[in-house]
Formats: sequence, C-alpha cells, structure tokens
Amino acid sequence: MTQAQITAFNLILRLMLAWVFLYAASRQVFNPGFSVAGLVSRTTTSNPIFGWIADPAVAPIFSFLVAYGHLLVGLSLLLGLFFRLGGLVGAFLMMVYWLAHMDFPYIEGPQNLLIDYHVIYATVLVFLVLNRAGHSYGLDAMAGKFGFVANRPWLQSLVT
Repeated sequence: MTQAQITAFNLILRLMLAWVFLYAASRQVFNPGFSVAGLVSRTTTSNPIFGWIADPAVAPIFSFLVAYGHLLVGLSLLLGLFFRLGGLVGAFLMMVYWLAHMDFPYIEGPQNLLIDYHVIYATVLVFLVLNRAGHSYGLDAMAGKFGFVANRPWLQSLVT
C-alpha cells in the first residue's frame, strides 16, 4: 500500500468509528430518559463489578459520563483532534462493555465465543492510535504546530 492509501484507509476507519460513537451519543444525550441502569441490568457474570452502577444514587452520574463520553470520543474521532486520547478512551469503553456481557467463554450467548464487536472496535481503535490516524486529514497535525500546544509537553503528547 502506498502512503496515500494508508492515509485514506485510516480516515475511512476513523470516520466509521466516529459514526458508531456519535450515533450512540445522539440516542443518549438527547434522550432525557437515558439511564445506564437499563444497560447494567443486562450484564451477565460481572454483576458484582457493574451492579452498583445501577444504584439510583449512582446511575445518573454514570449515565452522564457514558453519554458525554461517547459524544467526546465520537467528536475526537470525527475531527482527528486529541485522537490518541479519544481512541484509547474509546477502546477502554469497548473493553468495559465486553467484560460486562462476558459469560465466559461466551459473549451474550453461545453465538459469540470470546470475540464480539466490542473487541473488534477496540482493536481497530488501538490500530488507528498506533498509526497516528489523527494526522490522516485530522486536526492533530495542525494543533501540534500551535504555540500553546507546542510549549506544553503534556498537550503535545496528545496530538503527536
């Protein structure tokens, strides 16, 4: 593959995953009745870990974090801005969702043995982070040149 083909492939994958997160966010952020309690009620073997999230005192906090986490990850992927952070947070979320539905060795029933779409999304996100996909027609390359970012190593590490 040429560098131009790799760049185009990175962009296509990045935009496809941005759609996944932004669509989820649109169904959560704009739905006043959205709550993680309903999602957590469907977890399987990991109930001791995830069950407390459904507590009425905690669920609104996690509902906010999930909805706006999806929105921020989706925007990061779409714009290619702070892609390293957005991609890794997205991969982490996918693996948490995978663990929540694990009924070892199956995921949500015997049709999925260990691997489901959460693992595939997480793997593609890590692949894109390693390929610096935020630089594939994204804003990371441009942001790294601004003095404000260039003079702050912790910000520079998010865009390079």
